[in-house]
This record gives sequence, structure tokens and C-alpha cells, in this order.
Amino acid sequence: MHLYRWLTSIVAAPLLVYIVFSGSRRIFYALLFAASVKGLLEVFHLIAPQLPSVFKIIGIILNFFFFYFLWQGLFYQAFAMVCLWVIIPLSFCLFSSPTVRGQAAGVTGSLVMAFLYICLPLGLLVVIDRHPKGNLWILFLLTVIFISDTGAFYFGRFFGKRKLYPSVSPNKTWAGAVGGLLVGVLSGLFFSYLFRLGGFPLQVGLLAGSLSICGQVGDLVESMIKRNAGVKDTGRILPGHGGILDRVDGVLFASPLLYLYISWFTP
Repeated sequence: MHLYRWLTSIVAAPLLVYIVFSGSRRIFYALLFAASVKGLLEVFHLIAPQLPSVFKIIGIILNFFFFYFLWQGLFYQAFAMVCLWVIIPLSFCLFSSPTVRGQAAGVTGSLVMAFLYICLPLGLLVVIDRHPKGNLWILFLLTVIFISDTGAFYFGRFFGKRKLYPSVSPNKTWAGAVGGLLVGVLSGLFFSYLFRLGGFPLQVGLLAGSLSICGQVGDLVESMIKRNAGVKDTGRILPGHGGILDRVDGVLFASPLLYLYISWFTP
């Protein structure tokens, strides 16, 4: 499993860097959309395994238009799509069988949670990409999150004794959390210096540290959802890593913070 984890990273990381940094934006946005669809299906499997297929299809169609409007820069239309994630499922339930009508709140709640948890954070990466140096900021985010995750794994493996949150994730330790935070901050500072993103070192360090913490919280939240569902991984699409959600859980929690930072502190 550990070997597969490294092989997957060695193959996928350079390709991802190329797509984000200099590849076609259509390909990058298509990749985000594909990740969001796979993430949606994984979340549906975890929180609503009995969800009728028609609602999954509705979610995927709404998600397509959400990403399409973001890609076109039609942000008000994308905002309207957020409302439709509630309106359309409820309307469909209204004109369905009594059994489906009785599940209206649960079905709609599952769709809305999946959208807010998966689609909206990944959609923010499209918005960030439209910002000056947006591709570099996305690489900054991925660098901090992934290196922090790797650092937490090895610090926990070699130095971890005291468990961080055993009832949710038995393998995580305080040493891993602190080690992940430290390497996340250092990687953020180095990346910012290398690519001249701007900002004082203290400011960049605080941002990187905050992103690392958000990523670790996102990891714990995903562990909580998986434990509640009684599964170890959300999928097998990434050998050694699991499903899409297993790989982007930290990015989902960190992307809103990065978007707010760029909106407030960069020209």
C-alpha cells in the first residue's frame, strides 16, 4: 500500500502541476469537474447509500451547469444554480410517489450537503484561477496541503505516541499534526519565495499554517464521515490513496480560506 501511494504520487503529481501551471484551462476545469462528480458519488455512497439514482443524476446535471457558468465567468448565474440544488429536488419530490415525498427533506439535505462539501470548494478553485497569478496560488494551496499531509504521515509514523483523536482517526497523532503544520508552513514560505507571490514572510507563514490546519481538520472530518458509514476508503480510483475524497479532503476545507485571503489581501 505504501509503495502504491508513492507510485501514484510520482505519476500524478507532475501531470497535475503541468495542468495547473501551464496547461489548457479547459482541461484544468474539466479535471475539477470530473473530480467533483466522482466526489459527489463518493459522498452519496457514504451519507445516503439508498439515494435513488434519479437524484444523483440531478446532482450531476446541476453540478455541470455550476462549473460551466464559473468557467464562463457568469458568477451570478452560478449563484442561481446554488438555489436550484434545493428547488429542483424538492419540486421533484412534490410530484413523486408518497414514499419519495416522505423522504423530501432527507434527499434534498443529502444533495445540498454534497454540493456544499464537494462542488462549491472545488468550484472556488475556478474562481481563484481567474485571479492574477491564480494558477500559482492554486499550486501554493496544493503544495501546502499535500506536503503537510505527507509530513503528518511521517512525523506520526516515527515520532507519534499520543493519539490526536482516536475515536475518529486512530492512526493520527499530535506529533503528526504538529509535524504536518511545520512542513506546511516551510513549504508555503519556500514556494512564495521561489515564485514571488508577494506578502511578508510572517503573513505568508500564517496563511500556510492556517491552510495546513484547515486541511488537517478536513481530513478528520472525512475520517468521521467514513467511520459513521463503516468504510475505510471512499474508493479505489487512486492506488495507495483511495478515492477522490481521500485525496482532496484537505483541499475542500482550505480552498475557501485561500479565496478569502486572495480577495482581501492581494491586488
